[in-house]
Amino acid sequence: MFDTHCHLNFGAFDGRVGEVVDRAKQSGVNQIVIPGTDVPTSEKAIAIAEQYEGYSPERSRGIYAAVGIHPHHVFEIFNGEKNLLPSLSFKKELKKIENLLTNPKVVAIGEVGIDRHIYQKTKYPDYKIEEEFVELQKIFLIEQIKLAIKYNKSLILHNREAKKDMLGLLESVWDKKLEGRTVFHCCEPDFGLFEFAKKHKMFIGVDGDITYYKEKQEFIKTIPLEMLVFETDSPFLNPEPLRKKERGTNNEPKNIKIIAEYIASLLHCSTDSLSKQATENARKLFNL
Repeated sequence: MFDTHCHLNFGAFDGRVGEVVDRAKQSGVNQIVIPGTDVPTSEKAIAIAEQYEGYSPERSRGIYAAVGIHPHHVFEIFNGEKNLLPSLSFKKELKKIENLLTNPKVVAIGEVGIDRHIYQKTKYPDYKIEEEFVELQKIFLIEQIKLAIKYNKSLILHNREAKKDMLGLLESVWDKKLEGRTVFHCCEPDFGLFEFAKKHKMFIGVDGDITYYKEKQEFIKTIPLEMLVFETDSPFLNPEPLRKKERGTNNEPKNIKIIAEYIASLLHCSTDSLSKQATENARKLFNL
């Protein structure tokens, strides 16, 4: 199986990556993509992927990295240099991301996107959503999409409460190279997103919240199997029953198996056939 979105590069896994990867392998998860959310976590994703060069001799079985600047972390530049766009910091950060794209372990730009959610827990004490901030998120997204096209990389999109912004922007910059190589990570249960994804041959990322989020359960029933990919978004979004039983524990890629079994029960199909299809989709997504 394939975990298409797992943050082994986050502090929650410091000192434990080896045991987490071992548990994933024992559960049949032998392909993982680690997305960055800023320059340091992108660099860390590559470092972890390089450590597991021998994870499998096959390119289609291994640990890979994605690099990018998450819209939430665009706030750091916005807050420091509101009236200097495009600022020196803006260009400098994007150049760092571009330089990472030549590493053979990097298969995608991500996770990148637009986010209008007000976070209760954030390292930015004065975090707030202003239209100028959203505009800077859009600028960062456009430039990172251009990098995906230029370097023939896949694209991992983060969209949270920003469907109108996201779809309008994607429509304006879409390129044929992105077809079959783009995913709506942790896709919101929205049929506008689904129709856009279907039209542009994108994939829909499904996480552990499918096990308790009723709207997503109904949404998933309408998605063709050839559009689905599985992801844990570890260390977040523990699936049930672990969410209730093991409060405070981190989600892990091994839990892809729980997600697959739950979706198979919803769709009245076998877990094996569903997992095979989702893994095939993920390999296409990341050109593996």
